[in-house]
Amino acid sequence: MVLFAKTSKALSRLNEMFRTGQVKKTYWALVKNAPPAEAGTLEHWLVRNEKQNKSYAYEAEKPNSKKAILEYKLIARSDTYYLLEIDLKTGRHHQIRCQLAKMGCPIKGDLKYGAERSNPDGGISLHSP
Repeated sequence: MVLFAKTSKALSRLNEMFRTGQVKKTYWALVKNAPPAEAGTLEHWLVRNEKQNKSYAYEAEKPNSKKAILEYKLIARSDTYYLLEIDLKTGRHHQIRCQLAKMGCPIKGDLKYGAERSNPDGGISLHSP
């Protein structure tokens, strides 16, 4: 879904709604490995490397790090993949990709964060319905 504002006033209101949590965005990620629990909260400190266009997750605060929080829930499984529903509490650079990889569940097709191979179309299996 794509959301557009027709006026600057509408844009300001929409931005405020996202900031205050009145609008909720849900993500789905297809991962190869089973998560350690069927549901959980991930809290890490992320450091962005702009040269690599990649973020790194740490358990403890590091210089120039930002706290990243997300909640996940296992909503489906097949013989080879697991479908996770993601609720972001913070919005950081590559947060979902980075935190799921740190948990041992890289997203299908996401070579940058540890997937074994790319998807045929070159994309990753992370979607917002």
